[in-house]
Amino acid sequence: MPAAALKPKPLPTQSTAKRPVQLDLPYAPVEKRPLPPGRPREWYVTHNRRLKAMRLAIALLDSGVYLPRQAGNDMIRDTAELIGVHPPSDTTCHMVRAFMRYAR
Repeated sequence: MPAAALKPKPLPTQSTAKRPVQLDLPYAPVEKRPLPPGRPREWYVTHNRRLKAMRLAIALLDSGVYLPRQAGNDMIRDTAELIGVHPPSDTTCHMVRAFMRYAR
């Protein structure tokens, strides 16, 4: 009997499952640390927007949305509501799709 026949079949992962695997809830964000002082306000706004876009991109990938064209603004906003963050702006939605595009 070949060795491959003796190995147990692995459990399906997100990439091999027949349908998307649900998010593991409740979503617990990492502990927040204070941002460095003395930067211009625009830096803080951009930094927080990037963090939010990254969280949303990860949540979308976890829920089975792998391509940027699958992630419309409505889907991104629904995911934001699901994980408990404020609805993102159009700019943040664009950034989420950019993260998904360049993560490959």
